[in-house]
Amino acid sequence: MKNKISIIVAVALAFTLMYCGSKKTETQTEDYGTPDETTEPVQSVDVIAQGEALVKASDCKTCHHATNKLVGPSHTDVAKKYEFTAANVTYLAKKIIEGGTGVWGEIPMSPHADLSQIDAEKMARYVLSLDGEKEH
Repeated sequence: MKNKISIIVAVALAFTLMYCGSKKTETQTEDYGTPDETTEPVQSVDVIAQGEALVKASDCKTCHHATNKLVGPSHTDVAKKYEFTAANVTYLAKKIIEGGTGVWGEIPMSPHADLSQIDAEKMARYVLSLDGEKEH
């Protein structure tokens, strides 16, 4: 009886070792087709997605909401007020980093000096995209 169990265990172990180590992984390639002229450039979509992630990870939601006014204006209201241009991206990034008061009332926006200019610009691009406007 012990011999039969030993043989069964040995055979099961042999099959396990044979199948676990012998599978070859195949590299699959995906065809993404030809870019469509109406498709947005990947970089701008990626930058806006990065900006959204930065906004969501920051303390912005303490004073701002995407669509509703809280302490400060909604991000959509900011997008409606400012045209989506490189100059406004730079301006709003500076406001994000340095803070400020007076544009939306007397309640000051706190500075975010720990943000890099690049990250603040990504955040500004995300906010400016919320009204559906594309950067020009």
